Amino acid sequence: MSDDMVDQTHKLEETTVPDKLLKQNKQEEEKAEHEEQGLHKLLVPDIRQLPLSPPSAVESNFVSYFAPDFVKPGNDQYVYRHANGLCVVGLAQTHAAFKDKGGITAVDFNVGKSDRSGMKVSGKRKKNAQHFESNTALCKVCTSDDQYIVRCCVKGSLLEVNGRLIKQPELLKSSADREGYVAIIMPKPSDWLKVKASLLTLEEFKKLRALC
Repeated sequence: MSDDMVDQTHKLEETTVPDKLLKQNKQEEEKAEHEEQGLHKLLVPDIRQLPLSPPSAVESNFVSYFAPDFVKPGNDQYVYRHANGLCVVGLAQTHAAFKDKGGITAVDFNVGKSDRSGMKVSGKRKKNAQHFESNTALCKVCTSDDQYIVRCCVKGSLLEVNGRLIKQPELLKSSADREGYVAIIMPKPSDWLKVKASLLTLEEFKKLRALC
């Protein structure tokens, strides 16, 4: 091989190797930039896609169901079901008791043959828990003009009633889905599936009561 040919070969190698490195570096930079953009989208979502207000604790941890006109017209109740199976029962915002101008005056857990507020449940197996049907009375809500019976809505074990309502009955309305709940019930999975078919979802309930 002549000296001229050797020189040309060296020059070709000198230009080819840097070009390959530059191309490789550029590809790696583009890949890193793409990954960074993807990470940025995860950490900083598009503000246009965010809800106007953050979800509440109920929306984040429970699935909302409703029992409209339960046993009696106007007796709209909610059932918030947690992933662990627990059901929180209370009065829906459309309940007839809230339409009384005089407001709610008292909540009485002394219904049926026992006072629900005196119930004590203990241990992992929920010893002493009372087993109720879906139409079993939980308490009596009194207003200045009428009184309403609040029922279980789901068949299961009554784990707790909200004793705070005895001294603060106004919580039923002012904090209906938080401190104003009525009771906590644990249904068996098979019983829950049966009652679930008779309940309305949040969207169905809103449509029924024209809350949309």
